[in-house]
Formats: sequence, C-alpha cells, structure tokens
Amino acid sequence: MNPTNFLTELKRRNVYRAAVAYGVVAWFLTQLTTQVFPFFEIPNFAVRFVVIALAIGFPIAMLLSWLYELTPEGIVRTEDLDPAQARSVQRAAGRILDFIIIGVLLLVIAMLLVGRLPFYRQVGEVISQKSIAVLPFENQSADKTNAYFAEGIQDEILTRLFKIADLKVISRTSTQRYQSKPGNLAEIAKQLGVANILEGSVQKVADQVRINVQLISAQTDSHLWADTYDRKLTDIFGVESEIAKRIADSLQAKLTGREERALAVKPTNNPQAYDAYLRGLAFEARSYFTSSSDLVRKAVGFYERAVELDPNFALAWSRLSRANANLYFGRGVETTSARRDAAKSALEHAQKLEPDSSETLLALGYYQYWVLRDYGSAKTTFGGVSKVLPGSSEVPYALALVTRREGHWDQSIAYFERALAVDPRNVPLLMDSAETYAMLRQFPAGLKLYDRALDITPNDPDGMGAKASIYQAQGNLQEAAKLLVEVNAHTPSQLLFETKIVQLRLERNLGEAIRLLQARLAQFHFASEIDKGSDQVALAFTESLDGDTAGAKITAEPTRNTLEHLYRDQSDNFQAAPRARADLALHLSLAYAVTGEEDSAIKTAERAIMLLPRANDAAAGPVYEENLALIETMVGENSPAILALTQLLQMPYSSWYYGPAPITPALLRLDPIWDPLRADPAFQKLCEEKQP
Repeated sequence: MNPTNFLTELKRRNVYRAAVAYGVVAWFLTQLTTQVFPFFEIPNFAVRFVVIALAIGFPIAMLLSWLYELTPEGIVRTEDLDPAQARSVQRAAGRILDFIIIGVLLLVIAMLLVGRLPFYRQVGEVISQKSIAVLPFENQSADKTNAYFAEGIQDEILTRLFKIADLKVISRTSTQRYQSKPGNLAEIAKQLGVANILEGSVQKVADQVRINVQLISAQTDSHLWADTYDRKLTDIFGVESEIAKRIADSLQAKLTGREERALAVKPTNNPQAYDAYLRGLAFEARSYFTSSSDLVRKAVGFYERAVELDPNFALAWSRLSRANANLYFGRGVETTSARRDAAKSALEHAQKLEPDSSETLLALGYYQYWVLRDYGSAKTTFGGVSKVLPGSSEVPYALALVTRREGHWDQSIAYFERALAVDPRNVPLLMDSAETYAMLRQFPAGLKLYDRALDITPNDPDGMGAKASIYQAQGNLQEAAKLLVEVNAHTPSQLLFETKIVQLRLERNLGEAIRLLQARLAQFHFASEIDKGSDQVALAFTESLDGDTAGAKITAEPTRNTLEHLYRDQSDNFQAAPRARADLALHLSLAYAVTGEEDSAIKTAERAIMLLPRANDAAAGPVYEENLALIETMVGENSPAILALTQLLQMPYSSWYYGPAPITPALLRLDPIWDPLRADPAFQKLCEEKQP
C-alpha cells in the first residue's frame, strides 16, 4: 500500500482520533488509580496492573478502530459498509470521538486546578489507619538510672514493628522529643502523620520487669487495647514480640511467615548481657542528637561487655561494629587502624552467628560505607536490608547519603524524601536533607528544611550556622548576620563559629575576625590538635588577608610544624582513611601558603585532591579542588584558579570555606580571598553569572 494512501485511510477510519482519545482516557485512568487506590489501601501492584493493561490495550484498540465502525445498528466491519454509508458513519464516529476527547480533557484540567487548592491537598493527605508512633516509655523504677531500660524496650519494640511491611511506623528519632504521656495526642499524631499512638511505662526491680502499654486511636482518643506484662528479665524478649504482634493484630496488619519468624527471634539467653546491650543502645541513641564521640565510646564499652558475657550475642556484635565504624568515620583522632580493625572484627563475629539478619546486614552496609568507602557495595547491601526492614527510615537515610557520595543527586533526594515520610521530625535527617539541597544550590528548598529543623529545636547552633551559610551564599548578609549575633569565642558549635568568621570576612571586618579567633584559641577547649590547628590556620590566613604578613607567618609556623608531624607520623593510623588525610593536607597547604612556601603549598593541595578525588566522592571531592584554587590565587597562579572556579560553579558539593553551601557568584563578589583575581575579565564574568 502507498504510504500516503495508508495515512489517508488511517485518518478516514478515525484511527488518529481513536489514538488520541485512548491516550487521554488512559492518562486520566492512571491518575485516578494512583490517587484513589491508596485511599482504600489497595496494594501498589494493582496500580501497576492497570498501567500495564492500558499499555497492552493500545495496539488492540487501534486494530479494532481500523477494522470496525460504530453505526446506529451497532458495531460492524468497515468492509461491510458501502463507501457512501462508510463516510457518513465515520464522520459521525469522528464527532463522538471529538466529544470524548474534549470531555476527558476538561476533566483533566479540572483535576489539575482542584489539585492546586489548599483544601484539596489537605483532604488528599490520607493518613493510613495502619500507622503508628511509639512515644518514649516512662521509667517508673525507683532507681532513675534505669531510664536506659525503658528506652531500650521502646527501641526493641520499634525494631520489631519496622519488620512488618504492612505498617507505617514512625522512627524513634521523630518521637524522642515528646513526653511519655502527653495530653495533646491528636496534635502529635497530626505532626507525625499517624492514626495511632502507643504509650508505655517500664518498672524494673532487680530481675522483675513490669511493662504497661496502651494503644490509642489519636482521632477519637479511645483505647484500642491496654495491657500489663509482668515478667522476669529472662522472658523480656517474648513481651517485646507479643506487643508487636498485638499492635499488628489491632491495626489489621498482615504478617508474612518471614515477618512472624523475625518477631520471634530471641537475641540472647543472658539477661546481664542484654542489660549491657540496652545501656549501650541508650548511649548510642543520645549521641545521635549531639554528635558526641564520648557517648559513642561509652556505647562501645557496654557492647563489648555484652559480647563478653555472651559471645553468641549477634545483635550486640552488630551494634559494636557499627559504633566502631561510626567513630572511624568521624575524621578525627578515632580514624585509626585499631578502630578500623575493631569494626571489622565485630562484623565478622556477627556474620558467623547470623549472616542474614537485618542487624548484621546493616552493620555490613555501614562498614562498607564508613570504613571501606565502597559506596557501590554499601548501596547494594542497604538495598537488600530495605526488604527485611521495610518500615525503617534508617535504610533510605543511609541510601540517601551513599548515593550523594556517588553523585546520584536525584536518587539521593528521593531517598531523603522516603526517609522523611516515616521520620518527619528527625532533626539530623532534616539537616542532611537540607544540606543536599544546599549542595545543589537549590537554596529555597534547603532553607525550608532548615526551618523545619529549627521549629523542632529552636536556636540549634548547627541549624543556625547552616541557615546563615545559605544566606551568605545568596549574598544576603543582613539575614545571615541576624543568626550570628550571639556567636563568641566559647560557642561550642564549630560550624556556627566558622560561619561567623566567614560573615566577618565577607563584611571585610577582618580586625574583628582576628580578635575573635585569638580569643577562641586562648579560651576554648578543643577536642583534638587537628581542631585547634584548623582555627590556628584560619587566624594566620586572616592576618595575611589583613596585610599583616609577618604576624601571619609567626602564627602559621608552629601550626605548620604540628600539622607536618600529624601528616607524616600518623600515616599508618590513617591508612584507608583518605578523607582524614586529605583534610590534614588541606590545612597544611594553607599553612604553607601563608608562610610563603609556595611549591609545598601547591604540591600538598594537589596531594589532597589525589587522596580523595571527585570521582571517588562527589560530595566531598570538589572541596579539595576549591582549596587548590585558593592556594593558586594566593601564590599568583590566577589562570588555573579561575578555570577551577569556573568548573566548581557548575558542581554540587559542600564547601570547606563556606559551610554546607558551595561556591556561588555572590561569594566570589564579596569574599576578599578572591581579590587578587578581580582585575581579570574572566573572573569578573564569573561574578556576574546568574545567582542560584
């Protein structure tokens, strides 16, 4: 058949119109099912079935529109109609198809318009009846030091609930800031996006334990059930599993056979070992909100005690590995070969005992991420854990951080959103999510998330520092200054203090920046020589910017000597920890530049890039390229510096010198560290680029 004749025949038989009508109706049905099915808690596979069925139906519908016509007498084959009758029927059918297309398009437009209305969005945010938040358990023991035990029972119940795919469970990190028995349950449930609240209390006397729990419907403030469990410490595991099953039954959540087996697992037969484990768990949970290495070290001590009492306690081995890996990842004095080996040894013990448990797999994922920095393997491991811990925010949170390191920014954002859906008031999660948007220079989105975190923890110093850094990156020094008014030499948050120094530098108030740094070095108790060295280098650098070259050298020389010693003599301890050595090299290169040792400054800055190249860490790698651009600027190598800045303006990353935000045209315009480049037209062009 002639192609032209074939296309004409398609038009005559209304196949074009049928294709358009089918496409519009299919899109409408897809939107309808994705909106309506979740309301009735219809599984996602049903939505996929509808989409696949519509796709398969398209060629069938086109074939039928070619072969048949709709007539007043019914459906007949096109070949059975005489030409005049066929033309009349096809015109009538065409008009019907036109009306169908117009009608469905009007419905689509109405859906889009209504979907933008505030009341519609509120109604559309359906809260599943199979959702629950477990509030902190009240410690009713006479001995108030038993608070760790109540915290541990809450945590263990949550861990079991996370394994039930049919439940939406809010993580402890979002509930921990609430009271044990608050009066405003409806408001708390609204904040957390759940329909039900579990309250509880724990009383422990010697080896006797009493646990009271009550499941409450937040909407009606009615008790779905309440019970009291009196057990010996050796029988506590059965209670935790029994409570989790009772919750699932009350909320009509279906348990698979695998989930029922997971709930029944008894981690240890030694009550003393379990007590030590719960103590470690409590210290580790508290460290999550303070970033305190001391608390993590205390947790390590209790986990070590637990596995000493019961060498077959796989769960304690897993937590011990994670805690050691966490300390190793901190980039400070804990980044040692001994800490790395301790994490590996504990992991191997857990793998021998329970290689397929969710806790062992989590420990493996964190070891791959924090110690080996093998992001691909970590992503695979965490992806596997998500199948056995479907309700946990921890897994998508970890995947968000890992994919960010890989430079898969869209994936990272999607994982952050998944984690926040079940952990909406987790401040560290909100902060990391906000930082990711800041790295991408999506500053409005980042500010909204920082505001959410600050609503939960008002005046949090790290949150205020991070938010101020975004305002600085936008060139809005007035708003940044409002957040930095109270910063002084004793400010415990290093991020907030450094943001204040950046603010003074951007305001070109170098004298005040120097006085503040001098006061901090004289009065502040630093956690390590590296932390102190960082501020000493910052002081020397600021003095050089202020024109005091001689004073800057006097300040920088002893710091340079200390950093050289750390860099050379700790090479064994820093083996397989490239970020820690790269950070040291960064500090040392800046000290070399201030003391006038230009070749050493350039080579050391280049060494930092080699230790952690962008290809190995998309989030942190560009930091060292930024540092090299600064060193090149300081020694007069303007062209390569401008080239590097040109590339950096196109990269997402978290700046070393400007906090969570990367470099921006506003920062290039304002910061005196780039003054040697200002006469160059290429640099001037960078400063004029459109502000993110």
